[in-house]
Amino acid sequence: MTEVFTGSFTQQEPIPEEGIEAALAVMRGGRLHRYNVADGEIAQTALLEEEFAASVGAKYCLAVASGGYAMGAALRALGLGPGGKVLTNAFTLAPVPGAIASVGAIPVFVGVTENLTIDLDDLAAKADQADILMLSHMRGHLADMDALMAICDANGVTVIEDCAHTMGAAWNGVPSGRYGKIGCYSTQTYKHVNSGEGGFLVTDDAEVMARAIMLSGSYMLFERHRAAPPSEAFAQIKYETPNVSGRMDNLRAAILRPQLRDLAAQAARWNERYRVMEEGLTGVSGLTLTTRPDKEYFVASSFQFLLLDWADEAVNEVITRCAKRGVELKWFGGAEPAGFTSRYDSWRYVEADRMPKTDRILSAIVDMRLPLTFSLEDCALIARIIRQEVETVYQASA
Repeated sequence: MTEVFTGSFTQQEPIPEEGIEAALAVMRGGRLHRYNVADGEIAQTALLEEEFAASVGAKYCLAVASGGYAMGAALRALGLGPGGKVLTNAFTLAPVPGAIASVGAIPVFVGVTENLTIDLDDLAAKADQADILMLSHMRGHLADMDALMAICDANGVTVIEDCAHTMGAAWNGVPSGRYGKIGCYSTQTYKHVNSGEGGFLVTDDAEVMARAIMLSGSYMLFERHRAAPPSEAFAQIKYETPNVSGRMDNLRAAILRPQLRDLAAQAARWNERYRVMEEGLTGVSGLTLTTRPDKEYFVASSFQFLLLDWADEAVNEVITRCAKRGVELKWFGGAEPAGFTSRYDSWRYVEADRMPKTDRILSAIVDMRLPLTFSLEDCALIARIIRQEVETVYQASA
């Protein structure tokens, strides 16, 4: 009998009861705005910032409305303006080039490797074209951060890390987001902690954080932050920084605080599921798995494999056959984006030269969500279905 998967690829786990109770307390108190506090009260948002900063070892943290807003604020806080250029991944998601375009700057795309990380050779070749690298740890794959920082430091390139898919991850023991000057994170529903929308910006640079806090719309209430620079850091900045409001509210912060405390345990659960998928797809003819280096500690909320040098029709056949058996796969190589954009040629507000080596890899990437609502048995079943359908189509094509 043909096996079929009947679960949902979009169903997340419920918010922890502690978070629900904390959210109810915020709603009953009516003080949802982060700066609306009673005498002696500390806002949930301020507490969350303090806790997140401690979790990644950063001096300063700002909670914001989204990961995309965090990236835009990071660029503005560094003084980037219209016409500036920013290096970034050719394989990423739309908020990354969107953040660059939002300040009137121009993305310069850098290639991708078969391990789905930024191509360090291409980065070295293009490092003289911009002063900032917006590095996307796309789908949770970390590049060799020591080698990357050596390239950027040698060329005077400031690094912003987009850690939307790597909260809780680390390279060589250093948390994701802590190699660059600024780390940006997302708390959108499909990320590692879930508040529907939201994000963080972390840095050790007092001036950068003071600018980011003013940008977020602090209304001169920056002293109510707990993971912020001292008041003197704002002395001039508070007069010259525009308000581009993007604050997080206390309701979302209340939901996130218990999830943050559980992140390490949740990361281990995600990685269990990843390893089951990996084991189930090892050795499949025509299918290439990414390699995870020993120095990389990843948090696998999604899974990717490559169908390198397959005809488009054959890849489509795999996607269609798997869908009929309940397995939802995304193909990044489709001619038209469907529900997402993750290729540099999808963003036509940017003029970009063709990148043949990168195009070959982008056309091969197949992706799936890996929610914690999946059991290990679910993952084994999904892997069996993918294995069977890839092998069937591969043999027919051969």
